[in-house]
Amino acid sequence: MSRAKVGDITRRGLTVVEARQAGDEHQVVSVQGEFTGYMKQPCRLCPWRVDATGEFPAEAFQHSARTAHDMSEHVFACHESGINVGKTCAGFLLRGAYHNMSVRLGCMTGKYKQDVRDGGHELYESYIDMAVGNGVDPDDESLKECRS
Repeated sequence: MSRAKVGDITRRGLTVVEARQAGDEHQVVSVQGEFTGYMKQPCRLCPWRVDATGEFPAEAFQHSARTAHDMSEHVFACHESGINVGKTCAGFLLRGAYHNMSVRLGCMTGKYKQDVRDGGHELYESYIDMAVGNGVDPDDESLKECRS
């Protein structure tokens, strides 16, 4: 499996600014640059979907928790779109982006529309619910600043 490294540049001009291991088979990759769009509904293994619980290790949710901090500028990307495309996650837009500054600005500028749907899937109500449902201790330090 190919691993992203800090400084890698993707096809769409996104630059990897951080890559953290999450379990044996996963990484949480932070990129800088402009995402090309957003998913219109949660993908098959979207971590926001309750029926996808356990697909990713708890450590991945600890690393990504900052996307749910008040006024965060970090966006939760769709893992299926990959870092070469960089689309914002539909589950995040539906349940985890209420206090996210980047998403709020994106809504104001028309980057994000009101066309994201759950696809008939049950989603976690908040980032904290999703993280805890996937094995993160509710008192974990990574969740302290998350808004619900």
